[in-house]
Amino acid sequence: MSPASLILTLVTLQRLGELVLSRHNTSRLLARGAVEVGAGHYPLIVSVHAGWLIALWIWGRGQDVNLAAIAAYLALQGMRVWVLASLGPRWTTRIIVLPGEPLTLSGPYRYFSHPNYAVVVGEIALLPLALHLPALAVIFTLLNLAVLAIRVRAETRALRMVGGPRTSAP
Repeated sequence: MSPASLILTLVTLQRLGELVLSRHNTSRLLARGAVEVGAGHYPLIVSVHAGWLIALWIWGRGQDVNLAAIAAYLALQGMRVWVLASLGPRWTTRIIVLPGEPLTLSGPYRYFSHPNYAVVVGEIALLPLALHLPALAVIFTLLNLAVLAIRVRAETRALRMVGGPRTSAP
């Protein structure tokens, strides 16, 4: 297995694991009375991310790996873990809000409103660059930014409408 294929295998497994965790957290939140907001754009997000991975597998699996770009990509994984740890059981790939619950303002949320999206923007650009695929980096960065424009507006609106008191604990 080439280094690029190994990297793509690990990224694919990570994404699948995140979907399992998201589904688990979503189910638990909905059982507690949470509601999903902005579900209409969710298939767009899934399509962009799936298309990104598929394109990387098609054109990147045999490529050499740019060590600086993959090191930057790996550094983003530390930020991803920080986001997941800060949100805990409230992390999901969907916009799920629990009315009356305080907003999380700890971890990276102390500094950014949407730190997970910053991580994703970096990942979508860096992984193709790590595999010497700059055109894919540009194409999927632009697609992701378009979907995120919709997503961030929907999430910000939802959090304003149902957000409870602000707190620094998840």
